[in-house]
Amino acid sequence: MAAAETETTAAPKPPQREPPPLAPREWPTWLGIGFAAAAARLPWRLQRWIGRVLLGPLLRVALGARRKVAERNLELCFPELDAAARDALLKRNFAELGIGLFEFARAWWGGVGPMRRGLRVEGLEHLAAAREGGRGVIVVSGHFVTLELCARLMCDHAPLAGMYRPHATGAMEWAVKRGRLRYATAMFARDELRPALKHLKQGGLLWFAPDQDTRRGDSVFVPFFGRPAYSLTSTHQLARLSGAAVGAFSHVRRDEGGYTLKLSPAFEGFPSKGATADTAQVMAAIEGMVREAPAQYLWIHKRFKRQPDGQQGDVYR
Repeated sequence: MAAAETETTAAPKPPQREPPPLAPREWPTWLGIGFAAAAARLPWRLQRWIGRVLLGPLLRVALGARRKVAERNLELCFPELDAAARDALLKRNFAELGIGLFEFARAWWGGVGPMRRGLRVEGLEHLAAAREGGRGVIVVSGHFVTLELCARLMCDHAPLAGMYRPHATGAMEWAVKRGRLRYATAMFARDELRPALKHLKQGGLLWFAPDQDTRRGDSVFVPFFGRPAYSLTSTHQLARLSGAAVGAFSHVRRDEGGYTLKLSPAFEGFPSKGATADTAQVMAAIEGMVREAPAQYLWIHKRFKRQPDGQQGDVYR
């Protein structure tokens, strides 16, 4: 276990200095960013209370369509739970999401000193072993409400770069990327394959969350909670082209407010010759993380939107 206040093992590169987009169409986004940056500076205890007691329940009511998606996902993934248990899990999930929005804002534009207190980091020795000989490492995780904050906390202990989906508005893209580059060594958009591969071939670490259904990128159907889920093969492709090792990164906000970050040993025999088998291994690892902290997963995403029979969205109707 590493000390909570350990400094970064390698200094992040300075943020890129592109000028911010200031066209009038960006002004509403800038207002939202300003509000979020101000909210990021509220006391952490107050943020947790607002997120859990006020914001989470408000989102559960306001985001009716997304609430129904989450309800359906929980029904599909936890058939062993009765309706009352699933409803309790749903309410807790939105409470965790309310807290998570403050965590995102803090990760990008605020301070994380309170989160470093009581931090537990496990498995750094697995990362060191995977990096022997200058080998790059792909660190895979899932879309949890804690992912952005915990990626920042892990950057105190390992020089992570990240791969991400660009934001739709220029202002949000500029502000979030600038915020991430305060702690990440680099950020690669999902279509920036060549620089990401170069980073891995030079022995870098690349954080990646390949667990969402997306229209872009090669994907295959593999099991997720016993159901076919359309899943990116990107982890297999990146490892095959770069020679990088692959390991899992789980992160949990504990009930008392502390965080546990855990790195697994590198997957054995990865990459194999089969993209489907490798993708199934990655998704099985992410499913294991979800089962450890089901209330903190992003259930509002339509994970089973595409199905092998070609029907889209039917499972959510």
